[in-house]
Amino acid sequence: MRENIKRCNGGIKYNMNLYRTAAAVTVFSAAEHCLGFLYRILLSRTLGPEGLGVYQVALTVFSVFLTIAASGLPVTLSRTISKHRAGGSLRREQAATSAAVLLSLAVSVPSALLLFLLKKPFSAVFSDPRCADLFYILLPGLVFTSVYSVIRGSFWGNKRFLAYSLVELIEEMSRILVGVILLVFVQTSLSYASRAAFAVLLSYLLSFALALGYYIYKGGKFRSPKGELKPLLSAAMPVTAMRTTSSLMGSLISVLFPLMMQAAGHSAAAAMSEYGVVYGMVIPVMAIPCAFIGSIALVLVPELSEHFYRGKREEVSALTKRALSVTLLIAGMLLPFYCACGREVGIFLYSNAESGAMISAGAPVLLPVSLTLICTSLLNSMGCEKHTLGIFLAGSAAMVLCTVLLAGPLGGGALLVGMTCDACITAALSLLLLRKKTGKLHMGAYCARLFAAALPAAGIGLLVRALSLRVLSALPAFFVTLLAVGGAELILFSLLRLIDVRAAFARFFGKKRKKISAES
Repeated sequence: MRENIKRCNGGIKYNMNLYRTAAAVTVFSAAEHCLGFLYRILLSRTLGPEGLGVYQVALTVFSVFLTIAASGLPVTLSRTISKHRAGGSLRREQAATSAAVLLSLAVSVPSALLLFLLKKPFSAVFSDPRCADLFYILLPGLVFTSVYSVIRGSFWGNKRFLAYSLVELIEEMSRILVGVILLVFVQTSLSYASRAAFAVLLSYLLSFALALGYYIYKGGKFRSPKGELKPLLSAAMPVTAMRTTSSLMGSLISVLFPLMMQAAGHSAAAAMSEYGVVYGMVIPVMAIPCAFIGSIALVLVPELSEHFYRGKREEVSALTKRALSVTLLIAGMLLPFYCACGREVGIFLYSNAESGAMISAGAPVLLPVSLTLICTSLLNSMGCEKHTLGIFLAGSAAMVLCTVLLAGPLGGGALLVGMTCDACITAALSLLLLRKKTGKLHMGAYCARLFAAALPAAGIGLLVRALSLRVLSALPAFFVTLLAVGGAELILFSLLRLIDVRAAFARFFGKKRKKISAES
């Protein structure tokens, strides 16, 4: 009996620590995304839709090379370190980190040199020469940010989530600080887009220095990578292939979409503006749930990897179900807000009505996009990189097809339709594979309750918005709609036992009473 109580208390303590860690990481991630979001507003207003499109295309192409150099290594290194931690081998952990750094250098250094040597022919890849100029401003950062990504992956594997999140937050803050100084206060002949690109480059250099300094400060060493290079490379290849293909798809879309629009009779400037609206304005808003879901994945993946390699199937299944439930809850609670308030968000943030209409119309895609993000992280932590690559390719094919067929008649809407098809396909296939790996997930009843709460809340929001706009101006109507959606969610999600408001209030006021008692 005592042993069962002890085990139960240990499980409660473990869950509480996991929740606290996830909450702390979420705070950092939310702060980072909030700052980035505010900076995105400044960029959209300073660069304009066309300039933002040019900036976004350069970043998209640069991300292809960054992905090739390091994208698969951090998550693979994290899983490898978790595996060595389970075996109690510190030397192999450090050897694996050294192997990952060596592999990233082996790709990033030759790539950067070759691109500089072939600057003239490579610049022809871009339909707009301004994109090439920005790309070559970013290129020196390729080596530094590749190594930084790998070292940060070692923080992840060692469960140093605070360092992992803090360095990323500082990188974002430095990018914004330098960007604001260059865009607002410095008078120079450089274009606004070039100044923004220089801010990105400087943030890469700072984050590299911070990550390396912290790694050495915490006793990290670079040992002989012997015995770790081949298995690390073999495990990283499918993840790198998937993410490289993702970046290539993004680059392909950035080239293909303007071509398809121009073929349909639109001007090059109009095509670039449409691309800038979707990728510079709409997608950053749609990616807000990723800040919270990414935090969940960051904390759970090392835990899941350790349980998986120790053969603890029940713990793996429980963590998977918990991750899916929280992910669905986050996306489900945001969906009514996006649906009812999306139009005003686009106007207030970007002074762009088209972006607001897309945010509102694209609200349902939050669910499959969120599921895809968490499922991919969970599957990769269990060694399913090759499967996730195949799933990704199936979704990407739908994205390309929608772009080719619909860019002419729908404009930027084609990208939104393509993203929806892509997310639905990848989410469905990922869930099927996850069920096969972990057993039955038993999520049907939970999903039914979630839809029963989210859909009426969205309907109430749309109704209140339509009525309030008849008697109020845009801003008061927006806040009335926000309050209506929030109130409807509070009632519906509580009634359907998706959130426990009483427990939250009891915990908050209980702590407050304890504090007052202690002070008195």
